[in-house]
Amino acid sequence: MDSQTLQKKHQRQAQMLVDKVKKKFRHFHKRYRKQNIYIFRLYDWDIPEINAVVDWYAGHLVVGEYSRKQSFPGWLSLMGRSVARALDVPGENLHLKIRRAGKNEGKRYERIDHTNQKIAMGERDFKFYINPNDYVDTGVFSDHRNTRQMVRERAFDSRFLNLYCYTGSFTCYAAKGGARQTVSVDRSVTAINWAQANLELNGLSDAKHILIQEDTLDFLTTAKPMHQDFDLAVVDPPSYSTTRRTNGYFDIAKDHPQLLNAVFNLMKTGASVFFSTNHQDFALKTKDLTVTNIQEITSKTIPEDYQNKRRQIHRCWEIQV
Repeated sequence: MDSQTLQKKHQRQAQMLVDKVKKKFRHFHKRYRKQNIYIFRLYDWDIPEINAVVDWYAGHLVVGEYSRKQSFPGWLSLMGRSVARALDVPGENLHLKIRRAGKNEGKRYERIDHTNQKIAMGERDFKFYINPNDYVDTGVFSDHRNTRQMVRERAFDSRFLNLYCYTGSFTCYAAKGGARQTVSVDRSVTAINWAQANLELNGLSDAKHILIQEDTLDFLTTAKPMHQDFDLAVVDPPSYSTTRRTNGYFDIAKDHPQLLNAVFNLMKTGASVFFSTNHQDFALKTKDLTVTNIQEITSKTIPEDYQNKRRQIHRCWEIQV
């Protein structure tokens, strides 16, 4: 394909993307604003030939390209600039990212810039800091806003465990829901500091909300007797990771039973565990789990703006111990 033909093809794709995004924006913006929700998805590879994702952040746009073997120079910039122009977003508020999948997913957690910018964004009666520049992910997984609300509704007078806690949004919801104690664990010191900042931003900073900077799998081997008898837990691990203490390799597709069974050992009888993954080919190995009361709740946890016929943004289960 010659360069002129390729350019016309990309211009056509940009217009198709703009048409999709403008339609979604009209549909969601006013409704979500009434709910004080300012982060939502506008596009996620809805058209097979346009492998992009577009997220709205209260006047900022984060536009990503799902990586592929053949990526055309300037394609992502063209898509981003076209969408920004259509939604009257200034250039300084447009943030472009390359998103990787599969075993390259780990690169999504690597730092790609050093702006250290933090912007407070509203979600219901919460605010969370986002950083649109320095990492592929911005600090809030908005696809789990429904799940966070479920946790809040269950949290009163509970001891809550948040594993792979990232920036602590689930912890904030549990804390505001009346949890008598929360324990949040993440291997990243950046994430733990971010979680502390989010607690402070929401007026929830308290000694009863414990933040632990440690690899989750390492934590699970040493948690007893100090940390146990939890009533409620969230487990939302990456698809692939390594443990720092043993340098072991974790693959959620095959290793999740060991992870979940270790979590169950820290829970009270009758406790609830919310387990989620964004692995696209995941199959829960129920026969290898030590509990049997398992219900998939994905249809309830994915918000309307993340519903997609081509792929699920995540899957989620509620497990009764």
